[in-house]
Amino acid sequence: MIFERSLVRELVNTASAIFIALLTIVLTIGLVRVLGQAAAGQVDNGAVLALILFASLNNLPVLMQLTVFVTILLTMTRSYRDSEMVVWQSSGLGLTRWLRPVMKFVVPVAVIVGLTSLFVAPWANLQASEFKARFEQRTEVARVAPGQFRESSDGSKVFFVEGFDPSTSSVQNVLVNTIRDGKVSVIVSKTGVVEREPNGDEFLVMNNGRRYEGTPGKPDYRVMEFERYGVRIENKSPDFSNDDSAKIRSTPALIADGSARAKGELVWRIGLALSVIALAVLAVPLSFVNARAGRSANLIVALLVYFVYNNAMNIIQSWTSRGRIDFAISWWLVHGIVIALGIAMLGWRNRVPQSLRGRLRAAQSRRLIAAN
Repeated sequence: MIFERSLVRELVNTASAIFIALLTIVLTIGLVRVLGQAAAGQVDNGAVLALILFASLNNLPVLMQLTVFVTILLTMTRSYRDSEMVVWQSSGLGLTRWLRPVMKFVVPVAVIVGLTSLFVAPWANLQASEFKARFEQRTEVARVAPGQFRESSDGSKVFFVEGFDPSTSSVQNVLVNTIRDGKVSVIVSKTGVVEREPNGDEFLVMNNGRRYEGTPGKPDYRVMEFERYGVRIENKSPDFSNDDSAKIRSTPALIADGSARAKGELVWRIGLALSVIALAVLAVPLSFVNARAGRSANLIVALLVYFVYNNAMNIIQSWTSRGRIDFAISWWLVHGIVIALGIAMLGWRNRVPQSLRGRLRAAQSRRLIAAN
């Protein structure tokens, strides 16, 4: 049907523009955040692009969900404003006839969202976690950004290096501030190198430097010069299996786990795909424009409904993770309510034009009877 093909084409074109705009915003925010972390020495400079890509893949299901909802709202709202909807309804095309072309557009997107949330997003979260764990495994000196102060993992040392060469593990213009037993020790050196002992311990060995040691607030302090001085470097083993986060675990692993936390994560992943269909059904009646209420009133109501829906999904996920609601009910409960609400609103919106047409026909019949 020409009507269906035209509507699907318009939905695809509008969705493409909206998705590109939303993705650009997410990429910009992610770029600023990751660059800030890299500048602070919290992530590896060489992993910036990879971390931005993984964050984008993780946010992709939510972006596509929001894109579908906004696309249907804007497209059908435009039809109301341009009086196209009045023409279609007056020709006998009810509002329920719009569901078929809308679902032709929505169902493939829902499948993509489901596959992304179930498989791609967990993989992206795991890769990002491994990148960060490998960076944390590096020596404390290697993780120091040149020109910045960085505290050790146990909080007992503060490192500063002006330059670091990863190929030779050598450093230039080093400052190490150590606090132990109430005494402060400041070590400065022009050169140094990171050395590994046979037992695996690593030391920052500084050459031709000075050490200042004393107690804050007291005049007694010592100044010592040295040719070689070593400071032990604390290392942390990488942990790729973060048990506190189910987001990095694969969907088959969550199903095999069967714990409340795993079920809560499954509720969220499945819910993202179901929410695309639920929001599409709800967007059709919400796109109605009342000229007396203003041209943007329906969009404000629709966005409010969207935020309430997402908050309800988060609440159900939290309840499932805590074992307060059974998984057999939680994975479909909110979405079923939203779909039922959308169908009820759709039926009500569809009956309004029919009742208006009936009153117009009755008035015309009365005029004809009066004329005769």
